[in-house]
Amino acid sequence: MSVASDPATKLNRIEKAKAEKHGLAVLDELEQFAKSGWEAIDKTDLEMRLKWLGIFFRPVTPGKFMVRLRVPSGCITSDQLRVLAGAIGRYGTDGTADITTRQNIQLRGLLIEDIPELFRQLQAVGLTSIQSGMDNVRNLTSSPVAGLDPDELIDTRDLAQRTQDAITAGGKGSLEFSNLPRKLNIAFEGARDNSIHAEINDIAFVPAYREGQLGFNVLVGGYLSAQRCVESIAMDVWVPPNDEVIDLCCAMLRFYDREGLALGLRENRAKARLWWAIEKLGIEGFRAAVEAELGRSLLRAAPEDEIQLDKRDHLGVHAQKQAGYSYVGVHVPMGRLTAEQMYELARLAETYGQGELRLTVEQNAIFPWIPNDRVEALLSEPLLTEFQIAPPTLTRSVISCTGKRYCNFALVETKGRALEMAQLLDQEFDLPERVRMHWTGCPNSCGQAQAGDIGFMGTKVRKDGQVVEGVDVYLGGKVGKGATLGELHQKGVACEDLPDLLRSLLVERFGATPKG
Repeated sequence: MSVASDPATKLNRIEKAKAEKHGLAVLDELEQFAKSGWEAIDKTDLEMRLKWLGIFFRPVTPGKFMVRLRVPSGCITSDQLRVLAGAIGRYGTDGTADITTRQNIQLRGLLIEDIPELFRQLQAVGLTSIQSGMDNVRNLTSSPVAGLDPDELIDTRDLAQRTQDAITAGGKGSLEFSNLPRKLNIAFEGARDNSIHAEINDIAFVPAYREGQLGFNVLVGGYLSAQRCVESIAMDVWVPPNDEVIDLCCAMLRFYDREGLALGLRENRAKARLWWAIEKLGIEGFRAAVEAELGRSLLRAAPEDEIQLDKRDHLGVHAQKQAGYSYVGVHVPMGRLTAEQMYELARLAETYGQGELRLTVEQNAIFPWIPNDRVEALLSEPLLTEFQIAPPTLTRSVISCTGKRYCNFALVETKGRALEMAQLLDQEFDLPERVRMHWTGCPNSCGQAQAGDIGFMGTKVRKDGQVVEGVDVYLGGKVGKGATLGELHQKGVACEDLPDLLRSLLVERFGATPKG
């Protein structure tokens, strides 16, 4: 008898659907879906199981799908970028791409009949979208300048790639790691500035010396959601920077998968993230359970980690650890890309560098491996008037989720409004330092409102007898050393009233002065 048919087993509707048919099963049906058209696809396959392949049906744009890639550490090549540009370029203005807050790329406007061929092209250039949605491990993040940063302690790119390979069976899809109670985020930090936002990941590795040996302390349990927002906590575990990292990740995933039923995580999706298992067991109980899964004891954590710096945004020109080279970080407004811009990014990466780009959690891009004597030529390229290296203060640090143009969960439009408001206030004020403004269209917090100096969470409010778009405003989020989540400052502010509120906050809280 399956758990789905056992009357004593309480499962939520998603778990029942997974028990009836695994999400990865639709991989074998994709060609048929492409032939029959999206309207003929079974509703559960269409709206849920296709997400196991990274294919998202969007009710607000019926028939036009989103595909979410896997880009571990945000490392992408010119050849890969051209394939992605070609995928959206055929759709005109319907085809766009977004850099996400997990160093990833999402393609929008795709038709189901074109996706099998896209998947073949992705495989040819070493990309995959497998297990990038629903109850799977999401894109694995690292410092965007891993391997380049003169001050880095550990180059985490190989660990991130090999962990992804373990979780996804080398991009083919893994039955072992694709039926978690909910999604799970993993991040690897090898530098001192906490570029990965460790505290909002379910599993995070941060550099630490233990008895003179460099490795990682492990944090667990962090997440942002509509139901609860929790900062990760110390697992009291240290691991060396080798295969033990991957073994530990897999052990935690196996535990989370297998014990999800016994711990009630598969009954209530609002209480299904890894944190809820940790809370029920206590951190020592969780640690012991993971040790049992591994079959060995784990070393206790180092007394302190090496996160000592405020978080950098990597915009501008910076010397690499490799003599004679720089990396150049450029601002991509709201992370939104057209096919033409992607082609141009690919061309510039090859013309001036080594055909590689890096994506950041701030939704920006980095050109690595630029010979110092070619930096000025790169900066003179027309694309860098759009993608600036030193944009105005507020515009520089505003990020956003997709918003209601594409997402049926979003209650407000975010990207356009966020950029317009930042540009407006940049014209009015001088600021002594960066102010990070994070926009999210709904309480799911894909835009990480609680991580911003100022955060905005979409809602509906009543003004003058009408229901209008509004936000709840958060203050005090901090990243880098001493990272912490922001707290609710004011509920239900109509979006049209936000400029006046922000003017006051910027002056009173952030030292803004009006321009003359």
